[in-house]
Amino acid sequence: MSYIEKNLLEVNKKIDEAAKGAGREVDEIKLIAVTKTYGADLINEAISFGVTDIGENRVQEIMEKYESVKPVRWHLIGHLQKNKVKYIIDKVELIHSVDSLELAAEIDKKAKKIDKVQKILLEVNVSGEESKFGIEPKLCIDICRAISELENVKIMGLMTVAPFTDDEELLSSVFSGLKGLAEKIRQENIKNVSMEELSMGMTNDFPLAIEKGATMVRVGTGIFGKRDYTK
Repeated sequence: MSYIEKNLLEVNKKIDEAAKGAGREVDEIKLIAVTKTYGADLINEAISFGVTDIGENRVQEIMEKYESVKPVRWHLIGHLQKNKVKYIIDKVELIHSVDSLELAAEIDKKAKKIDKVQKILLEVNVSGEESKFGIEPKLCIDICRAISELENVKIMGLMTVAPFTDDEELLSSVFSGLKGLAEKIRQENIKNVSMEELSMGMTNDFPLAIEKGATMVRVGTGIFGKRDYTK
C-alpha cells in the first residue's frame, strides 16, 4: 500500500469519526485534497484512490497541472488577484477565497463571457490576524447583498483560514464564529446567496472544524506528506 493510499484511509477515518461524534452524516463533508507544490503524478495517484476534489492555492499551479491531471473538480483556495481571474474561470468548480466586491465583480465579468455562473465562497478573516486575507465579519452581510446583484456569480457559503495553533479554544472560537456568521446571513434571506458550504479546517485541525460545522475540509500534508518548496 502506498503512503498516499494509507494517508487517505487515515484522513477519511478521521472525517468519519468526527462526523459521527458531532451527530452528522459523513457525506455532509467533502474532502478537498490540497495540492500546492505536489506534482501531477501524486495528484493522479490520490484521484485513483477516490479523491474527487482538489484545491490549489495558486493560479499558476492550476495552469501548469490542469492538462496532466485526471478529470477532477478543481477548487481555487488561495488569494486571487483580479488580473488572474481570466486564466482559471473556465477551469474551477468553486473559488473559496473571494474577499471583496471588486474581485466578485471581475469574476462575474469573466464568467459572463463564457456563459457560466461561477460558484464562490466569501473568505472571512474571523481570527482578525493582520497577516490573513479575508473580509471583516461585520462587513460580510453588506458585501453579500452587493455581490448578490451580480448575475454570473453565486455565493455558496463562507471560508476561513484559522490560526496555525494547537490552542483548541481559539480554533473552536474561529470555527464557531464562521458558523454563527453563516447562520446570521442565512436569516437575512438574501436572494442568490446560499450558506450551504463552510470551508474550514486543515491537516492539523480538520476534526475540530467538522465538529463545529465544516462541510469542506482542506487537507494537503495529511495526504501527500511534507512539501518541498525548493522545486
